[in-house]
Amino acid sequence: MTIKVAVIGLGKMGLSHLAMINALQDFQVVAICDSAAMVGGVIEKYGHLKYIADFDAVLALPELDAIVIATPTTTHEPMVRKALDRGLHVFCEKPLTLSSADSESLAALAASKGLVAQVGYHNRFIGTFNEVKRLLDTGALGKISHVQAEAYGPVVLRPTKPTWRGKAGNGGGCLYDYAAHPLNLVNWYFGRPEGCSGAVLKSTFSAEVDDEVYATLGFGSGVTGQLSVNWSDASVRKMTTRISIWGEGGKIYADRQEIQVFLTGNVAIPEGYDEGWTVKYITDLTPPVSFYLRGEEYSAQLEAFGRAIIAKQQGENGFASSADTDATIEMIRGAAAAGGSAGTITAPVQDRRGGGILSRVLGR
Repeated sequence: MTIKVAVIGLGKMGLSHLAMINALQDFQVVAICDSAAMVGGVIEKYGHLKYIADFDAVLALPELDAIVIATPTTTHEPMVRKALDRGLHVFCEKPLTLSSADSESLAALAASKGLVAQVGYHNRFIGTFNEVKRLLDTGALGKISHVQAEAYGPVVLRPTKPTWRGKAGNGGGCLYDYAAHPLNLVNWYFGRPEGCSGAVLKSTFSAEVDDEVYATLGFGSGVTGQLSVNWSDASVRKMTTRISIWGEGGKIYADRQEIQVFLTGNVAIPEGYDEGWTVKYITDLTPPVSFYLRGEEYSAQLEAFGRAIIAKQQGENGFASSADTDATIEMIRGAAAAGGSAGTITAPVQDRRGGGILSRVLGR
C-alpha cells in the first residue's frame, strides 16, 4: 500500500516533514499547500510536486489518504476537523490545539471514524526517553516519588519583531512551543496531572509571550513533579531536554544522548542493569531509520504514522494523549494567572463545555 499524502504548511517544520515523508517508501506526496505562493511555486518547479494554495482544494483531491499539518497552532483545530470529516488520517504538529476540550473532541472524532491521528511529539521516538518508559513499566524504581522535567534553549536572546510564535493567543511562547515537549514526556510516564501550583510565567525578551516557565505538578499515587523551561538560555547551543526521576529503587536521569540509571537493589533489577550506576547511550538504544534528517526521531515518527495507517490501528502519540499535554498547559497557565504560588489548579475528570480549563479559571 502506498499512502497518498499532502503536506500543509511549508515553514521550518513543514519543509522538514516534506523532505522526510517524500523519501519514505510508504508515502507518495501528491500535493503541498501553503499561503505563500512564492514558496509553494518554487518547490513545485524544482521539486516536481503539485502546489495548491487553498486547503479545501487539497482536501477535495480524490486520491488523498492522509495529510501532514505543520501550520500555526490556531489553525490546527479547524484544519484537523475538516480532514477527519473528509476521512483522512492526520499527522499534526504540536501542540494539537489551544484547548484540551477541542483536542478531546478531535480524538473522539478520529476514533469514531477509525482514523490514525498522531501529533509530532518526537521525543517519544528517542531511544533514551523510550528506555525510561520501559524501565518505569517494568517497575525498576518501585514506587516513584518525584519527577523533574527540564528544557533549555537559545531561541529568544534579544527583543525582536516576533513571528506567530511570539504573539499572544497564537499558541506560541515558551510554554506552548518549548515546555510542551518535556510535559508530553511526563504525561507519557505518569498521565495527566491532578493539580498544579507554584506556576510562574516570565518574560525576559518577548513582549507578548513567556520566555521562562516554572511549575509544580501533582500526579496520581503521590508523584510530584517540577517543570523548569527557559528558551532564552544562551548557555546551551540548541534545545536540551532532560528528565530526572526518583523512586524507592533508585534514580533515572535521561537526555537525548544517554540514560543514567542508579539502582539500590531495594526492588528487582531488570536485565541489562546492575546495582549502582548503569549508563546506556543513544547509539545503543535507537534503531536505524530509512531516511535521516535532523535526527532519527523525526523520521521514526513519520514511519510509525505510515505503519499505523497500513495496520489500520492507532499508533503512538495519538490525539487523546496529546489532549493530556494540552490540559497540563492549561493548568499551568491557570495557576500562573491565579497568582503563582498562591494558586492551585486541579484538573476536572473531563470538560466538554469548550474553552478548556483556563477559560473556567479566568471566568471566560
